[in-house]
Amino acid sequence: MNETTTRPRFDISFEFFPPKSEEMEAQLFETVDRLALFQPEFVTVTYGAGGSTKEPTLSAVTGIIDKTNLATAAHLTCVDASKDEVRSVVEEYRAAGVRRIVALRGDPTAGIGTTYLPHADGFQRTADLVQALAEYGDFDISVSAYPEKHPESRNMAADISVLKQKADAGAHRALTQFFFDNEVFFRYMDEVAAAGVTIPVIPGIMPIQNLTQLKRFSKRCGATIPGFLDERFEGLDDNPDDRAKVAAEVAAEQIEELGRNGFNHIHLYTMNRSPLVSAVLDNIGHKPGMRKAAA
Repeated sequence: MNETTTRPRFDISFEFFPPKSEEMEAQLFETVDRLALFQPEFVTVTYGAGGSTKEPTLSAVTGIIDKTNLATAAHLTCVDASKDEVRSVVEEYRAAGVRRIVALRGDPTAGIGTTYLPHADGFQRTADLVQALAEYGDFDISVSAYPEKHPESRNMAADISVLKQKADAGAHRALTQFFFDNEVFFRYMDEVAAAGVTIPVIPGIMPIQNLTQLKRFSKRCGATIPGFLDERFEGLDDNPDDRAKVAAEVAAEQIEELGRNGFNHIHLYTMNRSPLVSAVLDNIGHKPGMRKAAA
């Protein structure tokens, strides 16, 4: 069978972040060009708290759309912004042809772990932002989900209640925080279903570029690093080639298990780098140029 007409087993999407320098911009678009060959369902570009990366995000999104014609979603938060300020950003996105939004509350301006205070004239909850976007009538809206609950949620039931509010307000899908233990995700999905949430929840996968750095970041955002990862990466600190090979294998094994359990859309956190993500996709047999069968 011709590889370019074989239906891939997984739908994929990618997350990028806006560059902060000309060098990083070149790296971003090189990564986008390479990963576009895998024909993702869509890609997303992150957005800083309080609009701190509004212009870089808009520039990255429009650049991706212009250069690749990929379906591209811009992240949007409501931290430290009035409703009018948020709507102004939305109008800029619309004028640029953006019709996909990842609607988020956003982290507190003082950083993860500090108290979040809604703007007095802003959207109080993510669900309120989602509802405002849904009223436009032509936005595709994604939201976030947390298999190990958001760090600020008092318990999992409260966290899933927030997800249901976002779904009921008009979200089309949820993209999860990264996780490494699929059993945690499967239990989460059982609770999501029991709560009556019916939108697709797409698992977010973080290929491990650097385990030490990932541990620091994961601690802040409430994601658990299972002990088996230390075992898999043991002794590889000074062996980048073998470390990258193991990282690709670990992510591919996680994705394969998700697929066996019916989760066939995977959202990959790229960190604006293509080699490891490409290796992961190669390991699951998802080749550049593979096309979906006609509906």
